[in-house]
Amino acid sequence: MPEEIKIPALEIKDTGTIREIKKGIVKIAGLASCINGQLVELGPDLLGLVIGFNEEEVLALVLGDESRIAIGDMVYGEETVFDVPVGQNFIGRIVNSFGRPIDERGKIQESDLYPVFKDAPQVVDRVPIFEPLLTGIKMIDTVIPIGRGQRELIIGDRITGKTTLAIDTILNQKDKDVVCIFCWIGGSYSSFLKILQELKREGAMEYTIVVSALASASAAEQYLAPYAAAALGEYFMHRGRDVLVAFDNLTRHAWIYRQLSLLLERSPGREAYPGDIFYLHSQLMERAGRLNEENGAGSMTFLPIVETQEGDVTGLIPSNLISMTDGQIYLDSGLFHEGFKPAIDLGLSVSRIGSKVQCEALKEVSRALKAEYARYKELVSLTRVRTKLAPEVEARLKRGKVLSDIFTQDKGSPLSLEEEIVVFYAFKSELVEILDDKNREKFKKEIYKYLLKEQPQLIEKLKSQKVLTEDMKKGLDEAFHNFFKS
Repeated sequence: MPEEIKIPALEIKDTGTIREIKKGIVKIAGLASCINGQLVELGPDLLGLVIGFNEEEVLALVLGDESRIAIGDMVYGEETVFDVPVGQNFIGRIVNSFGRPIDERGKIQESDLYPVFKDAPQVVDRVPIFEPLLTGIKMIDTVIPIGRGQRELIIGDRITGKTTLAIDTILNQKDKDVVCIFCWIGGSYSSFLKILQELKREGAMEYTIVVSALASASAAEQYLAPYAAAALGEYFMHRGRDVLVAFDNLTRHAWIYRQLSLLLERSPGREAYPGDIFYLHSQLMERAGRLNEENGAGSMTFLPIVETQEGDVTGLIPSNLISMTDGQIYLDSGLFHEGFKPAIDLGLSVSRIGSKVQCEALKEVSRALKAEYARYKELVSLTRVRTKLAPEVEARLKRGKVLSDIFTQDKGSPLSLEEEIVVFYAFKSELVEILDDKNREKFKKEIYKYLLKEQPQLIEKLKSQKVLTEDMKKGLDEAFHNFFKS
């Protein structure tokens, strides 16, 4: 009997030819049935991403080295959209915008593939935010608290401590079962190296994924980096985990998209940005939130960072992001140069989630702090030229100065919730005001260690109950008295 003739299965693909190559963008004739976000095969192991088209040609972003292709090369349409590998094994690793490891520690075994441009969860799939995301930064946790699932913008001029706030927040998530993702967009290698060293030194890489698109990376990598970071976070969110994603920074991301848009010959608008720049970032920001039980009950918190020029928050990118987030932490360069760090301007900073995510104990000790600090700053400006002041004004200035001293905090030293409660309870009790500067600094640094040693059961009770009962207050008052006595 004659052998059966095997006919290979036919594979039908949409085809086209490269018409033009220009700084990471190719124009393709053909590909009649492509869609936005679709992958195209430009050559062996080289893909492109469709980012626009018209009646005559398709515009695609080269996801790799454009020197490997030439005008006239054949292009084949893929049946998939662009996705990145995701999974538990990515924790502790450094990857690029395509999910490929760049830390020289070998291949990462992925658990799944997630689309980079994924639709945000629907309103019916979400629940209100109710759980705090503690940053360990006193001024934020007491006055502008952040909830798990919130989008809190960090905004300010260059070199005012924006990245430090994001890194300190990541450091504070140790042992809190939060997966952290740090996304570095368009920054220098030397700055990135310092951040990596700090994360490794403090043990934060045990629960952190780093997505890197350096200034030396291609335009495609810098453009896709925040979406890849969000996709990695969504994997954990849909499995019931809490995720924190810091984007450093979206100003550089907007710059790279403006560059791509001008190369695509799209009409420039305000500040030369294309008209869809608002959609670009709102599509990303909407992916944060807290899911309901049916969808895994996970959350994803965003800390987008944006840069201002000379404190101007009315620029297109800052004003866009202010309108699409749940509050902003504004860092003032004047405060920074005065030595007030973190240089947070409480007058321009706000959290739209507010105190509803705070525990009862922190809510009690932080009530009216913002108003008290605002009155102090106003008094300082009013009394600057006066030499003789009324006793009550001097008392209010002294209390405001004490509060300002308590708010200051060194970088890389986030506080536990219990320590924040203890320090601000002491302030509320008007105990710290009677101390001179030297003893006040000593009290700030040593009182919590003293309580851990002498009153561990009190701290444990505060940690578990998160409420200041009368017995706890009495115990704290006695501990303060004994601390000064000793």
